[in-house]
Amino acid sequence: MARRAGPLRILVVEDDEGDAMMIREALEAVATPATLNRVADGEEALTFLRRTADPRPDMILLDLNMPRMDGRETLVELKRDPDLRSIPVVILTTSDDVRDVSRMYREHASAFVTKPMDFDALESVVQQIRQFYENIAKLP
Repeated sequence: MARRAGPLRILVVEDDEGDAMMIREALEAVATPATLNRVADGEEALTFLRRTADPRPDMILLDLNMPRMDGRETLVELKRDPDLRSIPVVILTTSDDVRDVSRMYREHASAFVTKPMDFDALESVVQQIRQFYENIAKLP
């Protein structure tokens, strides 16, 4: 198994306070630390990611349905930017529309995960995503 050096850096792009809090709790419920940052929409995500002073996240959890710039537009912009395109982006959304799934993979999402509605199931899904990127996947 691959093991990264240092804590996993995760950017959560989520406009809903309740969902963001549950995702944070799920990510923090494991023994190893992670560095978490959260922004509320795609415009904030791009601004955050383009600041050179902050270390880049190892992965992005991206909601689709957000105001200003939604996750669909955000993913397109991320993958157009040569400095950002290598960051793995996991779509974590309430949508299970096959058109969204197909489009997000065409736009180079690393994975598409539909958010479970109850906390225990969401916690399990988010922890599995984290464990995969922290312990199995090789990150740039």
